[in-house]
Amino acid sequence: MIRILSAVILLACISCQTPTETKVDSDQTDKLPLKYAEGFSVHYFEGYKIVTVSRPFMGAKSGFEYVLVNDESLLPAKFQDKPFIKVPLESIVCTSTTHIPLLDYINETDKLVGFPTTDYISSVKMRTRIDSGLVTDLGVDKEMNLEQLIELDPSMVMAYTIGGDFGQFNKIEQMGIPVVLNAEYLEAHPLGRAEWIKFMAAFFNKEELADSVFNEIEAKYLELQTLAKTSNDKPSILSGIVYGDTWYLPGGNNYASKLMRDAGGNYLWAQDSSSGFLELSFESVYNKAADADYWIGVANYQDLISLKKADSRYAEFQAYTNKNVYTSNWRKGAKGGSEFLELGYLRPDLILADLIKILHPELLPEYNLYFHHRLE
Repeated sequence: MIRILSAVILLACISCQTPTETKVDSDQTDKLPLKYAEGFSVHYFEGYKIVTVSRPFMGAKSGFEYVLVNDESLLPAKFQDKPFIKVPLESIVCTSTTHIPLLDYINETDKLVGFPTTDYISSVKMRTRIDSGLVTDLGVDKEMNLEQLIELDPSMVMAYTIGGDFGQFNKIEQMGIPVVLNAEYLEAHPLGRAEWIKFMAAFFNKEELADSVFNEIEAKYLELQTLAKTSNDKPSILSGIVYGDTWYLPGGNNYASKLMRDAGGNYLWAQDSSSGFLELSFESVYNKAADADYWIGVANYQDLISLKKADSRYAEFQAYTNKNVYTSNWRKGAKGGSEFLELGYLRPDLILADLIKILHPELLPEYNLYFHHRLE
């Protein structure tokens, strides 16, 4: 599955799972330390580890538990008749472009053997592998070619779901291929999403490397956050666009809202309590944000003319008049995939740097925008 439509439309799958609440055994030796991520945990035992995804999808009433085995001879008898995953993985099929950087950054790029619609992948390292014929294009989303998947015989499929519709992924499990749910998108803190690199790393026994990568990203993010606080100016921000008759924009506790605040901006819906996306009328947005200083996040629009053609009312906003409108989807991969949607979850420090450059250019005079671009 590929994430499309602004930064947050996600779809569907799941896995080798036992609904559970984490049960810590007496032979537990350690627990993976996490600083921001709240959606998963890793407990270590002699010869195996248990990975728990506590909130696998929006509205979930329980979580899922995965048994990862390093040494089958040490697996307790109680697990002998339950599905488990042998680690480190020898191969993997991923279903979201956000999973790709997680492999790249722990040096496991070569383990990807299949993906739905490979054109969406932007990673230069992964595209080299794709162009060499080493990654099978499995088709589109729910129409994934199961026969091809079975032929690949991956060690695991990493998947995700919005509302618990597991579709054909139950069939994949029935054919003996473990499917594990990644719920990174539910993390409210930008660094919480980035910390899911440790989740991927657990399946390759690369936790130490993932911790090092994450610490570097965190340090850069916190340094930028501190820099933004040195400015007393807090420009007002509008976000989102209209789909159909509805304007979709981040709620006040949304991941995107947190980034705008950390960049020293005044997101006009920051006081809202929701963590998802608000669905508002054009009129209500205009009444609140007609004079906003900046308009950040206009989906795939590449220039002001096309934005105005989509809805002439957009031109009535002050941010449009002043040409302070920015898209985050400017940077594309070789086949047109969005680098923002692929890499943004793992690298919130790059997003934050972009936002600070937009809102407070004097703070980063030598920096060039990475994901974002000002529409002309």
